[in-house]
Amino acid sequence: MNPLVIIPTYNERDNVAALVDAIFKLPATFSILFVDDNSPDGTARLIEGLQTNHAQADRIHLLSRPKKLGLGSAYRDGFAWALRGTFDPICQMDADFSHDPTVLALFLKNIERADLVLGSRYIPGGDTVGWPWHRNALSRGANIYARILTRSDVRDLTGGFKCYQRRVLQSLSEYSMRAEGYAFQIETTTYAKKLGFLVAEIPITFKDREKGKSKLSRKVVFEAFFTVLRLAIFDLRKKKI
Repeated sequence: MNPLVIIPTYNERDNVAALVDAIFKLPATFSILFVDDNSPDGTARLIEGLQTNHAQADRIHLLSRPKKLGLGSAYRDGFAWALRGTFDPICQMDADFSHDPTVLALFLKNIERADLVLGSRYIPGGDTVGWPWHRNALSRGANIYARILTRSDVRDLTGGFKCYQRRVLQSLSEYSMRAEGYAFQIETTTYAKKLGFLVAEIPITFKDREKGKSKLSRKVVFEAFFTVLRLAIFDLRKKKI
């Protein structure tokens, strides 16, 4: 295995050094790709420092982008970067410790029996911690809505903690994935299922961020609503999107 984890960043200076150390404590030899959108707080400069001074500097990579271009765009660029190399499998996670880095080791165990492994908040053993009731209701409602319209058996379609076999991302690169917010997660999982890949879910506990600010906005919520409609009415009826 040559595993990689892709981590989009925007104003995550307070989190990235500790996250790097947590990932490098794992028994598997993960490489890390940060995709930074010109963070005003100097996140990219801190990562560049780690690339020079960290004991495992050769495993730290940075893709700097000129401005804030969106989560979906960050993952698309990150996937393209990863596929130019030899990484396999390829994981993704948030930078703010809402995703427990130790779960990456579980991903590697489970990716041997599936093509895409999802960290799920909404299967037995999964949970969310620190969210107000309205955020919890919004997330659960979005998942129910997406599952019904796309006729999916995946319980957590909006989650962003994932691990892909390389061949899945190679196949997904043929599809036009347009969403920028968490709807991008719905797109990737839905298309993977459409292509016949085996999707497995393992339980995770999602913890609300302790440092920094949430990027969830009304625009992201509306985008997810209309993305699911597009998937249900148009894209899933086509042989190729």
